[in-house]
Amino acid sequence: MTTVTRTFTVRPEPATVLDYLKDFTHAEEWDPGTERCTRNDTGPIVVGSTFHNESKIAGVGTELTYTLEKLTHDTIVLVGRNETATSTDTITVVPASGGGSEVTYEAVIEMSGAAKLAAPAVKVVFEKIGNDVERDMTQALDRLAG
Repeated sequence: MTTVTRTFTVRPEPATVLDYLKDFTHAEEWDPGTERCTRNDTGPIVVGSTFHNESKIAGVGTELTYTLEKLTHDTIVLVGRNETATSTDTITVVPASGGGSEVTYEAVIEMSGAAKLAAPAVKVVFEKIGNDVERDMTQALDRLAG
């Protein structure tokens, strides 16, 4: 299992940040690995909403179905699954001192089957991606503040 965590501050208030991030189709704007992300269902985004995510990481393409498993006033949990991996993304958003929001993004990637053999390399790759996600998510969220 690989865990990558980043905490950073952005200009928009928590409600704006949560509203944006609960729509996982926006991952195209802030996740450097995501090439395409589409919603599988319609209507308001609620717990149980699902998304089809196509990513390329270290040159390897993969597709996961993400389900919004938790949505509260300060937390979003999205779980992506396919035959070889489960990715649990937990995003916590709280007011930052001095205004804006403090965002904590945690990705837990669990490989299964033969893919478990790649786990040590996965950690190195995802640490780099964590840095890129922090940069790109900060830029995407700060654009919401105007």
